Amino acid sequence: MKKQEHTPISRFYAEDPEAAERRLLGRITYPDRRGFLKGAGLAALGGLLGTFVPYHRNMPLGLIPVALADSDIIVGKDGLIVLNDRPMNAETPPHLLDDEVTPTSRHFIRNNGIPPTNTGAEGWSLTIDGLVDNPLTLSIEDLKSRFRVVTENLVIECGGNGRAGFNPPASGNQWTFGAVACSAWTGVRLADVLKAAGVKDSVIYTAHEGADLHLSGQAGKLPISRGVPIEKAMNSHNLIAFEMNGEPLHPMNGAPLRLVVPGWPGSCSQKWLTRIWLRDQVHDGAKMTGTSYKVPAYPVAPGSEVPEQDFRVIESMPVKSLITFPESGIKTAERSLEVRGHAWAGDRKVNAVHITHDFGATWQKAKLSRPANPYAWQRWRAKVDLPQAGYYEIWARATDDKGVSQPFAIDWNPKGYLNNSFHRIALFVQ
Repeated sequence: MKKQEHTPISRFYAEDPEAAERRLLGRITYPDRRGFLKGAGLAALGGLLGTFVPYHRNMPLGLIPVALADSDIIVGKDGLIVLNDRPMNAETPPHLLDDEVTPTSRHFIRNNGIPPTNTGAEGWSLTIDGLVDNPLTLSIEDLKSRFRVVTENLVIECGGNGRAGFNPPASGNQWTFGAVACSAWTGVRLADVLKAAGVKDSVIYTAHEGADLHLSGQAGKLPISRGVPIEKAMNSHNLIAFEMNGEPLHPMNGAPLRLVVPGWPGSCSQKWLTRIWLRDQVHDGAKMTGTSYKVPAYPVAPGSEVPEQDFRVIESMPVKSLITFPESGIKTAERSLEVRGHAWAGDRKVNAVHITHDFGATWQKAKLSRPANPYAWQRWRAKVDLPQAGYYEIWARATDDKGVSQPFAIDWNPKGYLNNSFHRIALFVQ
């Protein structure tokens, strides 16, 4: 029997909160984006929770009762773990990332604001302006007809992936290992579009904007607007993407148009893309100032205060690996088994992956495949022979083409970024 696909209620709310509440609860909304439940809607909520909600009139639009956050109701995403529902953030357990090309249903979600409710391609436009010779306004059909369309497997990873491993804890979504994916993206090269607009000599940075709303609902206030140095922007593997795994983008992954800037933090890959403008200074948009997506310029003691001027913007992501098979914690009678996973290295390539089953006393080299294209992750495999019954840990360590390897533990930083320490899984051999 084929397993029915589903997603938690939280994703349904995140994709279109008003439609979700109309469908599930019959909520009536008002211009201030607050509403109240009445009649069938109130009865529906009470039925789902099994009791009356005394303060239902105070519930803001899009609020998901905690008791319902993991309820499964719709198709679209499968098996993700919700870390936050306002904004929506959800990661994928490592064992569900075993595919060489990450299915759309298992691609993680990282939002900063409220997604737009209209994500259809028709009528969508992208503006290219700022310090350009020929400002452009392009529809998605314009992009397809005027520029070469390409498809590449590209890794997107949140800069905070692994944040849960820091001690003392760093604030933010407590990602473990699953804020990463490598889907097949189809679109046009960002560099081709920028060249068509004519990049002025004074340009040093891009600035990106999307159609998502700030959590406050305040008009004109952007939840995130980041950019990259123009040298990175002109890399031929950056895409303005309109398809994901051969289909239109999923609403939670930026439909109908997004940037994919592989090798750098996922925050550079603006979703629901509406504008790219070129500047003669480092962009100072939302999540580009303060300490957002920045790390100290030098090692710091855990828990210490770091002056804001000593933070540096994160650029290329570090070398990293993930064990996707077997699932951590399994019990098995097998003494000889395959271990496999993926490795990637920001702007670099992966040269080797090693694994250990004896807590690092000995290491064996895994078989490493070539990437499908630059910036795709690389599959690795190894056969492990375990001498007797008992508890084992498998650790994975990748090394990039500059000789830099993953550490057992990384230096602490206040925002919990760039944790590329070994991935470890547990095995119980019977």
